[in-house]
Amino acid sequence: MLTKILVTLLVIIGALFYLRRGRKTPTKTQQAIVEQTKHPLTNKVIIYGVIALSMLSTAVFWGWNLYDDNRIVTVQISSPIEAMSSQYQVRKKDIHARKITTVDGIEIRLSNQERVTISDYNDK
Repeated sequence: MLTKILVTLLVIIGALFYLRRGRKTPTKTQQAIVEQTKHPLTNKVIIYGVIALSMLSTAVFWGWNLYDDNRIVTVQISSPIEAMSSQYQVRKKDIHARKITTVDGIEIRLSNQERVTISDYNDK
């Protein structure tokens, strides 16, 4: 996760340096085209706006994942062999294919025969 953040920051910094340095001196044809097109300030505003929107949407996405992963759900484990059922409160991020870890820190290993039902946790 830290690697992704660092790579993203490096790309943004590189883009900013590229935009500030500019390009080669334009030819006469390119100068004529630039004079007929919109003002370059508008282009920079659009580019910075897209970068800001991208960073904001990434932050919202990470925040939502963090919130959703830490939600507490009720996990009901039913064993057809022993004809018993147990309920546990578990964070969504602690549910794996063969193991769950409860809010209290208890690790429960699951077998192939057990049936797992996940539902929202309602503190009533």
